[in-house]
Amino acid sequence: MPELENITFDEINISDQCHYQKKMTEKDLVLFSAVSGDVNPVHLDKEFASNSIFKERIAHGMWSASLVSATLATVMPGPGTIYLSQSIEFHRPVKVGDELEVTLTAKLKDETKKTVTFLCDVKNQLGKSVASGEAVVIAPTEKIRVKKPELPEITIG
Repeated sequence: MPELENITFDEINISDQCHYQKKMTEKDLVLFSAVSGDVNPVHLDKEFASNSIFKERIAHGMWSASLVSATLATVMPGPGTIYLSQSIEFHRPVKVGDELEVTLTAKLKDETKKTVTFLCDVKNQLGKSVASGEAVVIAPTEKIRVKKPELPEITIG
């Protein structure tokens, strides 16, 4: 079974980077709507969306932002990370089928609070930024290695 291992506060250096990738699927779009309660027709209704400025359905901006959270939780710092804040700016829409890559770059460390500020950039498969901002977390101070949880298969119907 795959494992997750954190990178502790002391192991993180300014300018360290990490990456995380995920493809936006139809299932992700519908599940994010169901979990968040955001049923804006620009996300779910093809006809409605065809009359929007995007001309087709788009993913929730917060889905892209949630990938930053996934990166912080599973890559760097990883297990044991406590999320304190995130600022995010959306640059262009994400559509079903887009493949996104999150890049986090350590910008600032606070020794007293054991916090790390990360620059966050989310790019699509064309290398164009869809979202960017900063996130602040309390980084774990002890090494943690855990089994990566297996999520259940979820069906939509």
